[in-house]
Amino acid sequence: MTSISAQRIAAIEARREELQNAMSSPALAPDEFVRLSKDYAEIEPVAEAAREVRRIRVEMELLAEMLADPSEEIRQMASEELAELQARLPAAERALALKLLPRDAADQRPAMLEIRAGTGGDEAALFAGDLFRMYQRYAESRGWRVELISASPAELGGYKEVVASVTGQGVFARLKYESGVHRVQRVPVTESGGRIHTSAATVAVLPEAEDVDVHIEDKDLRIDVYRSSGPGGQSVNTTDSAVRITHLPTGLVVIQQDEKSQHKNKAKALKVLRTRLYEQERERLASERAGARKSMVGSGDRSERIRTYNYPQGRVTDHRINLTLHRLPEILEGQLDELIGALIAEDEAARLASLDEA
Repeated sequence: MTSISAQRIAAIEARREELQNAMSSPALAPDEFVRLSKDYAEIEPVAEAAREVRRIRVEMELLAEMLADPSEEIRQMASEELAELQARLPAAERALALKLLPRDAADQRPAMLEIRAGTGGDEAALFAGDLFRMYQRYAESRGWRVELISASPAELGGYKEVVASVTGQGVFARLKYESGVHRVQRVPVTESGGRIHTSAATVAVLPEAEDVDVHIEDKDLRIDVYRSSGPGGQSVNTTDSAVRITHLPTGLVVIQQDEKSQHKNKAKALKVLRTRLYEQERERLASERAGARKSMVGSGDRSERIRTYNYPQGRVTDHRINLTLHRLPEILEGQLDELIGALIAEDEAARLASLDEA
């Protein structure tokens, strides 16, 4: 791993001090204080990690000088302490390097979670329902809020498609690794012969856009309203409350009919449309910056098979990092931190390695 220079560490610490002094100015305007506070909150953990690296290095230099002391007792003490610091330095330097990695600007965003049943018919829909409940429980464990945007229930249970908004601290930073094809191997409830079937569902996690991110012109939209209908064409309500929005420049279409209010359906549909347009722009920029190297676990490719849930063996395997956990029931109950933590660690390691190669 590339060592971080003393000059860069000094610059980081100087920037923190500069922000501290600026924030203490009595003539500071409120909006300027807010801006500086945000900058300070970002630099503070980096500066703390930089200070720890500098402290260890300084102590190592002093101990190295003490190795020439005429007293054998002092030399012995210095040698032992120096060995201890030499063992601690790589971890401190790695912690600083991680904090200096470019951050995904969307990491602190809420996320739009979309789950669609894939191959496997009714069993795939049941599995999509299992995945949605898993993410609901995970969100609950982290204090996040899940708001159902739209759902298309299947006849035997589960969902053909379900879309939800997840809000809270660091939602996209953790859920973004879930995008891809999830596969299940189990005996379906509809299977009388006891044979194991393989089904799949696709998960897409998109960072939610804010109004300032995506400006949508009214002239670029075609909005159609019609009467909502349930399974088999049964009328859900007697008003034209369902909304279909077509974004003419891109051809994106969003349909929303879960609410009885046309205005609520339109607001939800615009939220989904804005998020998908924002994701299109993110993908375009990411492809321009990607170059030759692509992160193994952070690509978010929704056509890639990423994980298998094997019921007979009680295991979950993440194929991106070759990690198998024999904790299927706990994971389906939303205990995803071990899996997601391993994916984050692998992603960080890959990005640190790319810095060394640069």
